[in-house]
Amino acid sequence: MITIVDYGAGNIGSIQNMIRKIGVNAIVTSKKVDILHADKLILPGVGNFDYGMKQLTNSGLIDSLNKKVLLDKTPILGICLGVQLFTKGSEEGTLKGLSWFDAETIKFRIPIERNLKVPHMGWNEVVIKKESKLFTSMYLDPRFYFVHAYHLKSNSPTDILTESTYGYNFVSSLEKENIVGVQFHPEKSHKFGMKILKNFIQYY
Repeated sequence: MITIVDYGAGNIGSIQNMIRKIGVNAIVTSKKVDILHADKLILPGVGNFDYGMKQLTNSGLIDSLNKKVLLDKTPILGICLGVQLFTKGSEEGTLKGLSWFDAETIKFRIPIERNLKVPHMGWNEVVIKKESKLFTSMYLDPRFYFVHAYHLKSNSPTDILTESTYGYNFVSSLEKENIVGVQFHPEKSHKFGMKILKNFIQYY
C-alpha cells in the first residue's frame, strides 16, 4: 500500500493523480493506524519549514513516522518541503527538523552579478552522484520542475544522490538506506517525474 501522509502542507492531489496514471492506488491519510500499516510512505510538502513541522507535530504523527522509518525501515519519499523536514533544521525557521539526514536546509545565496531570481522556479537538470534504484532506467538528460527558495546542504557526502545548478551547485536529492528525498516536484515533471515515482513504488 502506497500511503501519502496528509499533514495539511502538501501538494497531495497531483501526487495521487500521477500515481494513479502509473496504475497503482495510493491512500491519502492523516491517521496513525494507516501509517503504521503502510508498505511505502510519501511525505509531500509546500510552504514554510516551521509551518510544516508544526503541522506534523500537531497531527501527532511524528512518533509513528519515526517508528516506521527508523525502526521498521519502511521506504519513504520526501518531496520538496517533505525532504527539507528530513533535515536537522532550516534557516527559514527555528524549529528542529526530523533529523533523519545529517543535513540542513539553507537559503539560496546567489551572487548579485548572476542576476537570478529567488525562488528558483522552473525546469532544471540533475546530476546523479551515486547509483540509486530511484533512477533505474531513467530517460537521458533527466530534468525536473523546481519551486524553492531554500535548498539542502548535506554534511554527509555519501547521502547526496543528485546535485543541480542555480547560481551554484546545490544538493537536489538525498538518499540513505530506506529514506530518499527530492527537492524537485516529480508530480509536475512529466515523464521524468513519473519514472521517479514508478521506480520508488517498484524497487523500494
